[in-house]
Amino acid sequence: MKPVTVGLLPLYLKLYDDTTPEARPGVEHFLNTIAAELGKRNLNVLAAPVCRVADEFTAAVRGFETAQADAIVTLHLAYSPSLESAQALASTRLPIIVLDTTPAHDFSPLQNPDEIMFNHGIHGVQDLCNLLLRHGKAFQIEAGHWEHSDVLDRVTRRAQAARLVMAMRTARVGRIGNPFRGMGDFAVPDEVMRETIGVTVVPVEPAVIGARMADVTAREVEAEMASDMATFTAGGLNAEAYRLTACVGLAVRRWIEQERLSAFTVNFMEANRAAGMPTMPFLEASKGMARGIGYAGEGDALTAALVGVLASVFPETTFTEMFCPDWAGDSIFLSHMGEMNVALTAEKPRLIEKTFSFIDTENPVLAVGRFRGGEAVFVNLAPGPANTYTLIVAPVAMLDVEGKDAMGDSIHGWFRPAQPVADFLAAYSKIGGTHHAALVYGDVAAPIAAFGEMMGWTVRAL
Repeated sequence: MKPVTVGLLPLYLKLYDDTTPEARPGVEHFLNTIAAELGKRNLNVLAAPVCRVADEFTAAVRGFETAQADAIVTLHLAYSPSLESAQALASTRLPIIVLDTTPAHDFSPLQNPDEIMFNHGIHGVQDLCNLLLRHGKAFQIEAGHWEHSDVLDRVTRRAQAARLVMAMRTARVGRIGNPFRGMGDFAVPDEVMRETIGVTVVPVEPAVIGARMADVTAREVEAEMASDMATFTAGGLNAEAYRLTACVGLAVRRWIEQERLSAFTVNFMEANRAAGMPTMPFLEASKGMARGIGYAGEGDALTAALVGVLASVFPETTFTEMFCPDWAGDSIFLSHMGEMNVALTAEKPRLIEKTFSFIDTENPVLAVGRFRGGEAVFVNLAPGPANTYTLIVAPVAMLDVEGKDAMGDSIHGWFRPAQPVADFLAAYSKIGGTHHAALVYGDVAAPIAAFGEMMGWTVRAL
């Protein structure tokens, strides 16, 4: 997975180089310190040379764009006149994160007056932010002392959110078949999704995937099945059903690679013999999520895009649904027909043949298991009126199971929300939460919420 990359843009004043050149080593030392500290937070830092005049700022921003940075982090090393930098920053598509910090923590009456030179960048921040607003350029800002606060952690979360924004605006989601007829909550027309979010939907008929199976060799199928044995446990599988599942999965994988897809979705009602696709690629969806490819069921391109985008920064992400409330245990049962990120199971996932009686199709082989316990975030992207969106971000506790688990032949897990289940479910539906969602492991609610804010969506925490 490509690390989150930020362009670190140092702002300075040419007048100081002309009149006080001896100050330059001190400001460059601070620049290097901040670059190193951001690097310690697993950011790939592209530090531009100290910029003072418009041409230098333009060149630096172009360099960040060429290097495909996820965001620009500005750092005022001193006052810098905003008209030198504002046009370059306002013109870029890259998100802007303003880091408002200084070298000194203590600037009390006891401070050496010489330190004014190195610690007066805050009014440069104010100058620049005013111009960005007047140019209509959105920006994020985090303020605090670089060493004695969590400001660099907050900047890191903003940078992660920026990566999510850039991934969402360029997402390519393959859809096999048409969306499930009658499911309205995730239904957003393809052209509206592209115009309002940036997501491109790449539709394909099931017959095209079926035809691609002819290009998959027996050797490739054997190699795939052998590779599976390192990931899954299996026993008593129907050999032909397994071969067919592996073959259709490889055909889907080639299509994903050739179309440069970040996610895909399948309507299981159209994966049938009559449509030319002999079985559902449940197993490939599960393997794909473990590789960072987004997925959602029933032709839901919106949630598939969300899952893929979240996985681009947080690999422990899966598609899921709230299935059943456990009122007695004050928890919620998660499941779906045949798809989960198989890297997230409590124990080694198991391959089974699933009797599939919904349509005329061959029984698929799929992976089953229980989601492991731990801290997680339940994330939903809900369409709203007038082509608006709400991002629901709910920190939850995934639960371990002690003793008997009668759900062993299914994809399953339980989470406990931060409020009683009855209150959580009522609140979720009151704000329009849909029945398809993502689950992301870890303490990642803050960057995900920041992602929603940077996308211009309403963000609701539950």
